[in-house]
Amino acid sequence: MKAERLNAYRIMWVLVFFDLPTETKTERKTYADFRKKLLADGFSMFQFSIYLRHCPSVENANVHIKRVKKSLPEKGHVGIMTITDKQFGMMEIYYGKKVAAPANIPQQLELF
Repeated sequence: MKAERLNAYRIMWVLVFFDLPTETKTERKTYADFRKKLLADGFSMFQFSIYLRHCPSVENANVHIKRVKKSLPEKGHVGIMTITDKQFGMMEIYYGKKVAAPANIPQQLELF
């Protein structure tokens, strides 16, 4: 059972893509509040408007997706995608023309 929980096809990554308006002071505050809620829920910035979170299972990913949906702003575009750890591991990342090292995968602590 433990091997099943650590399977690269069961471990998920949740990606949140967003493009929110920032022309007025209110819109900038809404943008900042949405971003802060993502960070408070354990998401990390991948690019300026792309945040990601490592989740040990689909069930855990769904919990975080529900939290994102609760904090959706009135205006703007937000996309939520889940991919397996296996798919995430196949991503090629570059800084300029140099290949970047893959993201550090958080250690999972399991309590009985």
